[in-house]
Amino acid sequence: MANLRDIRRRIKSVKNTAQITRAMQLVAAAKMKKAQDQAMAGRDYSSQLNAVLSDISAGESEDASHPLLEVREGSRELVLVISTDKGLCGPLNTNLAKKLRSSTSDTADYVTVGRKLRIMLEKLQKNILADFSVKDPVPFAEARAIAAFLTKQFTEGNYDKVSILHMRFVNTLTQVPEVITLLPVQPPAASDDAGAIPGSSADHLFEPSPAEVLASILPLYINFQVYQALLEARATEHSARMVAMKAATDNAKKFIKELTLEYNKVRQGAITAELLEITTAMKAME
Repeated sequence: MANLRDIRRRIKSVKNTAQITRAMQLVAAAKMKKAQDQAMAGRDYSSQLNAVLSDISAGESEDASHPLLEVREGSRELVLVISTDKGLCGPLNTNLAKKLRSSTSDTADYVTVGRKLRIMLEKLQKNILADFSVKDPVPFAEARAIAAFLTKQFTEGNYDKVSILHMRFVNTLTQVPEVITLLPVQPPAASDDAGAIPGSSADHLFEPSPAEVLASILPLYINFQVYQALLEARATEHSARMVAMKAATDNAKKFIKELTLEYNKVRQGAITAELLEITTAMKAME
């Protein structure tokens, strides 16, 4: 049985750990709120942008074409993988890794954001074309640089498909790994009314031409798709870390109670033993 000094040392150590996890929980909660608001606000803009693309593509005009819409028959794939730089965020990166193994081809090449899955891909000896670091909160300029790199790889014919693997934010307790196709751009179906613009119709006269409209909108669409994926990933990271640190703090408090109970039992046993020794000594002196 452990002595009192050892138990006191363990209680102190667990209390220190609980203070650290509690502080990390509060920091993650503060960042989580801002990241969640950004991710949710971006969905409305994305919906309206999808509606514009849907209206243009619904016209079925031969002029409404663009290299970024070109569907190719090849199988060369480039995947943008968005993970976290730090750990202590529960099974988030593990779930991403499982989705990566099940949803991407063995011959795919990768562009990474985040250290965790980059290290895993390096261990698997995968070809990492580029690695980007993104600040917190996510600046749009950095997302635009990543989008420009991906677009260049596609337009130069190096790859036939570009995808994004990231965590999609559902709520604070739920994050879902998701793979979306970035290139070629796939405009939403015209029959999809979820993001339709009121009063919109496929019968439009374009000024300038549909090709010029697409040339202006498609780069913006790609930039924002990458930006939204980064926002979703950052919101899920802070949410998962807050939940994980709260669970760690709660477990530490529970462990402190168990150690305190054990400490009291050992202390009571020591007092009882001392009383028995005193009583025995008094009887021996009679």
